[in-house]
Amino acid sequence: MEYRILLVDDEVDILEFTRYNLVREGYKVYTAENGVEALRVAEECHPHLILLDRMMPVMDGAQTCRAIRQNPELKDTIVIFLSALGEEDQQLAGFDVGADDYLTKPIKMKLLISRIQAILKRIHTDEPAEQTSATPALEIDRESYTVTCNGQRMALPRKEFALLDLLASSPGKLISREEIYNQIWGSDVVVGDRTIDVHIRKLRQKIGEEHIVTVKGIGYRFEE
Repeated sequence: MEYRILLVDDEVDILEFTRYNLVREGYKVYTAENGVEALRVAEECHPHLILLDRMMPVMDGAQTCRAIRQNPELKDTIVIFLSALGEEDQQLAGFDVGADDYLTKPIKMKLLISRIQAILKRIHTDEPAEQTSATPALEIDRESYTVTCNGQRMALPRKEFALLDLLASSPGKLISREEIYNQIWGSDVVVGDRTIDVHIRKLRQKIGEEHIVTVKGIGYRFEE
């Protein structure tokens, strides 16, 4: 199908160069030079994905993303920040206002296109298949420290269970590594840098790769 992408950036050269390359890849591309214009265009074209700059006149990227998330007609639209503001706190702020991903400038066009292609694979535009069972794919029993995944019940070690419970308690929300350390191990306990990665890997082996998404260098989020 022909995916619709909205590019939002006040730097016209970047806007046109990116638009040209995405059109070549077969996407239907719309553009806007500030947040106010972006909201108007988005309501008209209902894009599958919005590539959004952070620093813009009239309405900046964070304000624009908040407005997108508050619009029921755009609730399924994927929002990716593409910004020169690449510090960790800036990226966390981007996820806090509802972004699905955060990319930093400068970025090679081939890499940008590859990331967009990967993210758009998450979209299912067809009618949802009829559910054969009302049972959720993943159930967490906090009393017995067990998880039922696709009908299979399994017991988890306490740290793995606590980590999964923390992530699953806020689906779609990015949780930083620092918050995970503090919540699961406590601020007074010294653990190795790879401790979280080991526990995440074990969880993925048990519940599948699709539920826990890594945001490199920042943290993790849970996808239902």
